[in-house]
Amino acid sequence: MTSVRTDEQASVRPTQEDEVAAAGSEVIGGPHGRRAGSAGWWNPLRVIVLLALGMFALGMVQKLPCYDGAWFSGQTSQYVRACYSDIPHLYNGRGFADGIMPYFERIPDEVSGGMEYLEYPVLTGLFMTVASWMTPGGGDIVEREQIYWMINAAMLMICAVVATVAVSRTHRFRPWDALLLALAPAYALTATINWDLLAVALTAVAMLMWSRSRPLATGVLLGLATAAKLYPLFLLGPLLVLCWRGGRWRAFGTALGGAALSWSCVNVPVMIGAWDGWLKFYSFSQERPVDFGSIWLILSQRTDLPLESTDVNNYAMILMLLGCSAIAALTLTAPRRPRFPQLAFLVLALFVLTNKVYSPQYVLWLIPLAVLARPKWRDFLIWQACEVMYFVGIWMYLAYTGSGDKHQGLPPEGYQVIILVHLLGTLYLSAVVIRDILLPEHDVVRSSGADDPAGGPLDGIPDRFVLRRHSSLTASTSSTEPKVHWGAGRPQ
Repeated sequence: MTSVRTDEQASVRPTQEDEVAAAGSEVIGGPHGRRAGSAGWWNPLRVIVLLALGMFALGMVQKLPCYDGAWFSGQTSQYVRACYSDIPHLYNGRGFADGIMPYFERIPDEVSGGMEYLEYPVLTGLFMTVASWMTPGGGDIVEREQIYWMINAAMLMICAVVATVAVSRTHRFRPWDALLLALAPAYALTATINWDLLAVALTAVAMLMWSRSRPLATGVLLGLATAAKLYPLFLLGPLLVLCWRGGRWRAFGTALGGAALSWSCVNVPVMIGAWDGWLKFYSFSQERPVDFGSIWLILSQRTDLPLESTDVNNYAMILMLLGCSAIAALTLTAPRRPRFPQLAFLVLALFVLTNKVYSPQYVLWLIPLAVLARPKWRDFLIWQACEVMYFVGIWMYLAYTGSGDKHQGLPPEGYQVIILVHLLGTLYLSAVVIRDILLPEHDVVRSSGADDPAGGPLDGIPDRFVLRRHSSLTASTSSTEPKVHWGAGRPQ
């Protein structure tokens, strides 16, 4: 009789392959030993979800000074305490407190400060509206804004759990990698600044569906995610070049069709009934001037060059096209077909590096992809340290610009250094991912003999199109590990 290993028994434990994880585990008794029995109820997924909930709660506690009054006592106070959130301010500032229907009704100038319509995609607008329906009407506006933030926080917590479960399940035999997501400090600090977690959760589930060879579900979820935030659209690019190299055009076409269908179902009714309101998100994104966290802000402040929004849009688009072309070339010339999460992370990192604005919550887009692309604690924590520094730095800079002659906080020169730290941290993690693509023996996920656990239809298949043939198509990190023969199917 042959025994069949369960996913839990076959799962890779980070304390056995990662020195940083092993050292950190000493706090709770040390690495998992070979004589340790079954964890019973405490399986990896339950442990990770509970830790994710705990970190999310800590992030809410970090916002407590603002909840208790800093949101309502002037701008500087919420910046000094680094607990700012868009959510309570936009409850009144975008007409939700007055029952205004987003996109279909114009927001009075005295309420919005000149923003005629809601400047968020349709699905995010629906999310905001549903939360406003659950917020009691009448009474003190401050109390209603507090309740609105709490309701949104509860809904976003559900999104965080969904994203965590999806990441844990994407690499079938590496569930513990999702600990990186659950314990990421930047994830907790930025989770309730805005509504980005809705798109993050939909994107994470879309990647899970692709790993399970369900391209239609992948496309539908990517379309819904794009209806909540624009960035998930970029994931179709990596799928295109990977399916090109693997010859899986039908899978890509199915995903593309599903994305177009679901995006249209959400957006077309609003486009027909409220074109000006629907268009506001896209026109606002185009017209928005050079803003926080971008290399363009450093250039404008250091050189006094009048960087117009239109010019920066063109520069950023050119850099994005050049970068995507380089990623496509890398995909078609690498010794092994890159893994889907690796390319997804590189494309989004490129967008973050070239965009004209980087709000602190944008790090939420990258964290799940970074976990799947490079599940190595040292590299992940280096990058997270840079992002936490940026999180603190942007609020200190806003405190400086909002304190008048007192100049309390971080001056522009200091903020420019913080921006460089953020950019260098993202470049560092991107460089490590590129190294893994060029030298697959350094890829943590492939070190045990796997091909692309998140690849779904692409996992373990031979190449159909490459720009450069390599003499050696076998990768292994040591003589004791199983060799993976490219094109020979999944390792036994």
